[in-house]
Amino acid sequence: MNNRILASSSPATAPLHAWRVTTLLMLGCLLAWDASGLDLSVMAGVGSAAGFPLREQWWLETVLHSAARQLALVVFVGLWLMVWRPVGVFRHTPRMERVEMVVGVTAALLTISGLKRLSLTSCPWELQSFGGLATYVSHWQWGVTDGGSGGCFPGGHASSAFAFVALVLPGLARGPGTAQRRLALWTLTGVVLAGLVLGGAQTLRGAHYPSHTLWTGWICWVVVSLNHALFVSIRGQRAAGLQKRLSAPIREQ
Repeated sequence: MNNRILASSSPATAPLHAWRVTTLLMLGCLLAWDASGLDLSVMAGVGSAAGFPLREQWWLETVLHSAARQLALVVFVGLWLMVWRPVGVFRHTPRMERVEMVVGVTAALLTISGLKRLSLTSCPWELQSFGGLATYVSHWQWGVTDGGSGGCFPGGHASSAFAFVALVLPGLARGPGTAQRRLALWTLTGVVLAGLVLGGAQTLRGAHYPSHTLWTGWICWVVVSLNHALFVSIRGQRAAGLQKRLSAPIREQ
């Protein structure tokens, strides 16, 4: 019985080296994209001096913007409820991992929201090149205003999907070939595709540069990875404490 309890209490972890390599590779790709100047080229391809013709397109604005945001809110609230009343696959997920998931999603959303509030970068549709008043200023030129309303970096809408990467890290930490790992990989694929679609829709509308979507994904990844590391540490400490108590000699009455 004691061995079974200890086995179920031991946290599964993925190699730290793999997380570092993945994060650094993503960062390198993002820095290369920023250096290429392709943001403006892409926006020039979908907009003109008259603005962005797809800005109010029904599928992009109503479905992939408004409806998608509402769906993300419903899923977010549902995840919090799953902490106390799990259903489906969550019934087989330890409560501590369910807490990790919702805390990770929340932390990622709050991080993106906080960065947007601090950002002076305006949306592409505010640029003079597309009928607005702002001039282009890189989102890395902190403290430099572009003449627009700002608050457009990173992409808040894309974070409605990317933040849910927090759902997959406990499963990815399982051993190869396990059902939890396979489900996590499928979920990760869905989350990444959803984030790219939502971000792409905003690019077509003129609301965000492609880099905004890519950086949003990277920031969410870093936040939820740090959150995962924190919870792995907590679970490890709890397991060590439990093992110590179980292995302690029983005092004779």
